Amino acid sequence: MTKQIIYNEEDSIRLLKSGDQQLFGTLYDNYARALLGMIKRRIENDTIAEDLLQETFIKIWDNRSHYDHSKGRLFTWMVAIAQNLSIDYLRSKQNKFDEKINRTEDIISEIDKTTHTATQVDHIGLNRVVTNLKEEQRKLIDLVYFEGFTQEEISKKLNLPLGTIKTRVRSALITLRKEMI
Repeated sequence: MTKQIIYNEEDSIRLLKSGDQQLFGTLYDNYARALLGMIKRRIENDTIAEDLLQETFIKIWDNRSHYDHSKGRLFTWMVAIAQNLSIDYLRSKQNKFDEKINRTEDIISEIDKTTHTATQVDHIGLNRVVTNLKEEQRKLIDLVYFEGFTQEEISKKLNLPLGTIKTRVRSALITLRKEMI
């Protein structure tokens, strides 16, 4: 059992600015739950909230030299970083993409429950044909036809030129046509 060290505010600031990793671990142990709770009030997805908590502590560590105790307490500064990262995420394109995926998954789940689509698709052999595609082609077909993304949205998400996406989608469709005949 390790002995927990308790730091006062002044010592915490001094040790944090000097890059003391033991203090940083203590900050995480003492404040992670409170910061995660604050993040979860804005971000409903637990995985994303936990990722933002990690980003918060990375940003705290990276910006420790910029902390100014005359502007507020250390914990208040940490909360501000967590809040700003949460707000930035909510405004981000990644959040819009994640929301679109979640809505699509919900719609597909509802359709599957009412019409047993997966079984119907399997009867026509589409699952077999799609699994014969290369991984990158299969991913593109999923994004375009099953998740409803435009080629431009896919280009931005995968960070690839639009022309490359169009060429790969066309190639995948040609392969599917050959397999279906």
